[in-house]
Amino acid sequence: MIDANILIIDDDDDILLSAKLFLKQHVKQVITCKSPKEINVLLSKNDIDLVLLDMNYQKGTSDGREGLYWLEHILSIDKDHVVVMMTAFGNVELAVQAIKKGATDFILKPWENEKLFATLSAASKLRQSTKKVKKLEKIHVSMQKDLARQFDHLIGNSEPIKKLQHILVKVAPTDANVLILGENGTGKQVFAYELHKQSLRRNNAFMHVDLGSLHENLFESELFGYAKGAFTDAKEDKPGRFELAEGGTIFLDEIGNLSLPLQAKLLSVIQNRTVNRLGESKERKINVRLITATNMPLNDMVTQGTFRQDLLFRINTVEMVLPPLHQRGEDIMLLAAHFLQSFSNKYHKRIQQFEPKAVNLMLHYRWPGNVRELQHVIERAVIMSEGILITPEDLQLSPQKFGMGTQPPTEMALEDMEKMMVQKAIEKHKGNISRASAELGLTRAALYRRIDKFNL
Repeated sequence: MIDANILIIDDDDDILLSAKLFLKQHVKQVITCKSPKEINVLLSKNDIDLVLLDMNYQKGTSDGREGLYWLEHILSIDKDHVVVMMTAFGNVELAVQAIKKGATDFILKPWENEKLFATLSAASKLRQSTKKVKKLEKIHVSMQKDLARQFDHLIGNSEPIKKLQHILVKVAPTDANVLILGENGTGKQVFAYELHKQSLRRNNAFMHVDLGSLHENLFESELFGYAKGAFTDAKEDKPGRFELAEGGTIFLDEIGNLSLPLQAKLLSVIQNRTVNRLGESKERKINVRLITATNMPLNDMVTQGTFRQDLLFRINTVEMVLPPLHQRGEDIMLLAAHFLQSFSNKYHKRIQQFEPKAVNLMLHYRWPGNVRELQHVIERAVIMSEGILITPEDLQLSPQKFGMGTQPPTEMALEDMEKMMVQKAIEKHKGNISRASAELGLTRAALYRRIDKFNL
């Protein structure tokens, strides 16, 4: 059975009838028409997988020019249409010409039913393969757009972030292997994507692989691919992540989780720049930029014998260490404001600012989960908020996770911190009230009231 909708175009009623009687037993749907002038309407109204197209329509003609014209017309509508030509004249040159112009195959009339079925079955498989590739391309494009939106740009004005941005600008245009270190939630994937976005490979794939969630038994098949028959469920050839990232960047997250045997296999691929699919002896060359990341102490692991030193040398041509959020306090409100705008748009809320007390709470909080925790807190606050400002109650921050003692700051501490924040923002922006108020998440009028309140 061929899972396809077939359109047959021929001016001979007997041909149409015999083809339909035979094929309707073997395909999902058969549509017939006598005139190729109906092609536009039929293709627009039906999801056609295959077109079986006659080459001659006027009596006495055998040069196939009409068929070639309509072949080109069909492919101009969609270059991925699968068209099989048919003619009663065994002209080899005509067959070659049709194939050169984009026909998938060629069949002579009168045909043998087995030959017709085999030809259409092969053409159907080609169509399904093309559709699958197109779908994967759309998914890839969508993923890249989502990544670009999610990691719009690196947010931060703190010294640690400025230093990292300086390194990033130098390293991104090269093909140097980069190792990104940092606690969970510090933004390692953000930096990896930024490296890709500013590289010469930016128009190709950015392939993220979470090694921490990848089962050891699936490591080779996922990263290197497999050949048909390599194992029980291997029903077709499948490229691995390295091949899919060809010309682009592969980001191996949580590389510290790899066992020593898997580290050896990865090292071989990095050194030789080739992969071997499971069940296949053929070496396939790869051209990818490698970025890795982990929250684990790899140097200590080398000393303990749990991470290969030669692999560490290979992956950390350049090393970037991301600071925890509490070490980049100046960036907390910049990040919070970014997330607030993003989630307000996502959930169709009209929240634009934080209450001053909410600002103070966020600046005083330890953020053990780093930027990821801040992002989740803001998202939850936007969802739960019933007003136009985010309140301390909306944030739901744990009292045990504040930097000073085990309780949130007192009213007096909050006032002192608010004064310090306002003063620091004004000094930073050299008295520019618009910029200072924007950084603090306040209106200009609200900032003027605080200036007056604190005698600044």
